[in-house]
Amino acid sequence: MRRIALLVVVVVMVANLVVCTLPPSPPADGQTAPVFGDKIPPGYRDWKLISVAREKGDLNDIRAKLGNDVAIKAYREGKLPFPDGTIIARLAWSYVPLEESKEAFGRLQSYVAGPPTKGGVQFMIKDSRKYASTGGWGFAQFNDGKPTNVAVNSCFSCHVVVKARDFVFTRYAP
Repeated sequence: MRRIALLVVVVVMVANLVVCTLPPSPPADGQTAPVFGDKIPPGYRDWKLISVAREKGDLNDIRAKLGNDVAIKAYREGKLPFPDGTIIARLAWSYVPLEESKEAFGRLQSYVAGPPTKGGVQFMIKDSRKYASTGGWGFAQFNDGKPTNVAVNSCFSCHVVVKARDFVFTRYAP
């Protein structure tokens, strides 16, 4: 009986893995519009820093997470769920060694942002009514300033693991 239960668990896990790694289907009408709009929020590069992160593995990048005023206020107050109007931006760059650090320290020691990654700029926007089926969050990605097709489930499915933090991975680093 235990073997059957274990087999069922393994089959379910493998099926979930396969589903999560499938590329998103294109929209039925052939459009390539992001989930919540076709324009980058104005002035996002002037937003305040939430945190920075290093992503290893296939992505191998460094990231800055920025937040609009609504996001920063919620982070500072520890407010969950985030209020509607919260927007979080993710900027990512390749992770490259600073060659001068080899001369200064006798080995490569420092790493800096290189060219932006192919993931472009990504945004999460909180609108609990409009995006009720995805925890209240809409997602968008822009490459070279142009919107890309981002399927809601391709973003949201990864964020489910942080449901207790209102589906947001990034913690505030004041």
